[in-house]
Amino acid sequence: MLSTTSPFSRHGAALAATLGLVILAAPQAAATGVVATATGPAALHWSTCPTGSEAPRGTYCSTLKVPLDYARPNGRQIKLTLSMAGDLNAPRTLVVNPGGPGEPGIGTAKLVWSSLPQDVATQYNVVSFDPRGVGASTPVSCGDTAKLVKHPAAPYTPTTDAQEQARLTVARKIAEQCGASSKDLLPYITTENAARDMDRIRTAFHRDKLDYLGYSYGTKLGATYATLFPSHTGRMILDSVVDPTVTTYTSQYEQDPALQHRAGQFFAWAATKNGTYHLGASAAQVSAAWNAVRKGLDAHPAGSRAGSAEIDDLLASAMYTDLDWGNVAQAVSDYRRGDASTLLGATDQLALGGVDPAQLAYNCVDDAWPRNWATWHRDTASAAPGAPLFAWLNSWYSAPCAFWKAPTARPVKIGSAKVPPILLLQSKDDPATPVEGARRMHQVLAGSRLVVAGGGNHGQYLFDGNTCMDGHGSRYLLTGRLPADNATCPAAPAP
Repeated sequence: MLSTTSPFSRHGAALAATLGLVILAAPQAAATGVVATATGPAALHWSTCPTGSEAPRGTYCSTLKVPLDYARPNGRQIKLTLSMAGDLNAPRTLVVNPGGPGEPGIGTAKLVWSSLPQDVATQYNVVSFDPRGVGASTPVSCGDTAKLVKHPAAPYTPTTDAQEQARLTVARKIAEQCGASSKDLLPYITTENAARDMDRIRTAFHRDKLDYLGYSYGTKLGATYATLFPSHTGRMILDSVVDPTVTTYTSQYEQDPALQHRAGQFFAWAATKNGTYHLGASAAQVSAAWNAVRKGLDAHPAGSRAGSAEIDDLLASAMYTDLDWGNVAQAVSDYRRGDASTLLGATDQLALGGVDPAQLAYNCVDDAWPRNWATWHRDTASAAPGAPLFAWLNSWYSAPCAFWKAPTARPVKIGSAKVPPILLLQSKDDPATPVEGARRMHQVLAGSRLVVAGGGNHGQYLFDGNTCMDGHGSRYLLTGRLPADNATCPAAPAP
C-alpha cells in the first residue's frame, strides 16, 4: 500500500518552503556538548547526531537500548536513536512519530517544537526517534536493490501476463533479499514492539504519562500504545488516522478510491488555472490531457527513463498535499511544450527512494497478507475500474508482502482496553488515510473526539496552515481538555 506517512517526507520540500528557516533551541544544558537526563540504567546522554542521519544541523541525539524480543527482555538488545528539541527541564515531554511506517523520526523533533505556539512550546520538550528497524536505530536492510528496480519501469497496470510476471519477479526478489539481509530482525519489526519501545522512552524521561503526537501510521502506533499502556497514556493527538478495524492488505483497497477522488480534485484545480498550465478548462479535459501524456510516455519515455509508471508515482506523491499541485502541473505543462527537464527532475527525485526496507518490514509483519497472488490479482482487478490511476500502483507497492520471509505478528486489537480521552484530527478527503478510518478509530476509542477539516491534505496539526485545526490541537496540549463534542473546521486556503 502507499505510505501512510506524514508531512515530513512526502512533501518535506513544500513544508520547508512554507515554514521558512527556523532556529531551534537545543537542550538548554547542552552547552558543553553532552548532557544526561538522569543517572541510573535509563540515563540518556545527549550529543551530536549520527553522521548521515536526517537530523537537522544542531540537533542533539541520544541512544537507548531496548529488547529485540520483549518476550525475552534480558536477551539481545537493539539501539534506538532519539532526538530532542526545547528545554530539557520543561514540565512535559511530547513524543512524536512522523508516520510511515518506517519513517525516520530524529529530524522531526525540531520541526514540531519550532512550529508549536510559544505558550505550548514552553510547556514541552519534544522528542522523536528512529523506530526500531529504521535509520540511525538498529536498521533492517534489503541489501542492494538498485539493480532490481529499473527506469523506465513497466506500466503499473499490466496489459500482458509477461508484464505482470516481470513485476512479480521483482517483488519476489525484494522479499528474498530482505529476508536474507535481516532474517534475525524481521520477526520483531512490529507496531506492538515499537509501542513497547515508546514506553521505554517514557521511563527514560522519568514521566508517569506519555504525551504523544502521531501522524498517519503514527496514529496506529499511538493507539496501540494507548491500548497496551492505558494507565501511562497522557495527552495524545492522532492526526490523519489509520483505520484500526482492517488489515493493512484491506486498507490499500480503501486508499484506492480515495486517491482517485483526490486526483479528480487536482484535475479540477488545474482547470481553474488553465491560463497558467494549459492542461484544459475542465476537470475532464485535464484528465484527458494527463492520460494522453501517460500514453505518450509509454511509447517514448522522457529522457529514456520516465514512462507512465514514473508519472504515476509523481501524481501519487502529489495527492498528499495541494502544496505540490502547482509543481506537478507545471512539470506536465512544460513537458507538453517540449521541455522535459522539470518532469525528469521530479521523477528522478522520486526514483531515488527505491525500495523502503523498514516500511516493508512493518507492513509485511504487522498482520497477515494473502500468499496466493491470484487473490491480489482478483482484488486489484476489481478495484481498478473505480481507481484506474492507482489500484495496480498501490498493490505493486506492497507486493513483496505476498512473498515475505518472516512470520506475521498477532496484531493488538486497538480499543480493547479503556483508554484516556484522545484527540483525533483528520481532513475530509485525505487519500492516504481516508476519513472512514478516522470515524472507526473514534468508535473504538471510547471518549475520544474527532475534528474533521475540509480539504484533503495529509497531516493537519501545525503543517497545513489551518488555524482552526491548530487551535484544537494546541488547546488540548495546553489543558488536556477535549472539545465538548466532535467538531469540523473549514479547509485551509487552496494554493
